[in-house]
Amino acid sequence: MVAIDGPAGVGKSTTARDLAVRLGFVLVDTGALYRAVALAAREAEVGWDEADALGALAGELELSFRPGPSGAARLHLAGIDRDDELRTPQMGEGASKVSQHPPVRDALLGVQRRLGARGGVVLEGRDIGTVVFPDAEVKVFLTATPRARALRRREDLEARGKPVPPLDELEAAMAARDRRDSMRPVAPLRAAEDGFTLDSTNLSFEEVVDALEAIVRRRMQQHAS
Repeated sequence: MVAIDGPAGVGKSTTARDLAVRLGFVLVDTGALYRAVALAAREAEVGWDEADALGALAGELELSFRPGPSGAARLHLAGIDRDDELRTPQMGEGASKVSQHPPVRDALLGVQRRLGARGGVVLEGRDIGTVVFPDAEVKVFLTATPRARALRRREDLEARGKPVPPLDELEAAMAARDRRDSMRPVAPLRAAEDGFTLDSTNLSFEEVVDALEAIVRRRMQQHAS
């Protein structure tokens, strides 16, 4: 099992996806689960600050990952592919807010552990190596400066034909979310003490995946010997 944690906009989802393909592992995008709660809450007219109502809602959701046309895992909500709707900045903001509430985290903890229990998986999120799977064989904290992450987010939005806020606004949003995720009382964003930290600020996407693959394969060899 590979646990990849890190702040928003660092490229965890795309990096984890390509790493899983290289390793022949299954990808579990835990951040998408919180985005799904945010989306379901908006549609049910439940506020992102209503902790108990959100926890009850999260406990009732039917969540699953299924391969899309490209083979990459896509999140289905009640059997319907909602993955594209989850990848907006608004749902990212919603995920950050709903994930602060203990009832939501409790409801989704079992889902995450069920999805990861089969082994041979890459999980990415913000507390995988510290809370969800503290015994994961490989734990990596992927980081980059807020400016680098803002540039990547801008490129991603442009590539998908989405509205692109000014770069300074994107960077400020990244920094604000870092503070919120790092200071929340439940499962704050932090690197696992027994894991690896990889600063991707000056690395290309391919270099990041190469570095992660090297870390994982080295650890797999150590476990095999």
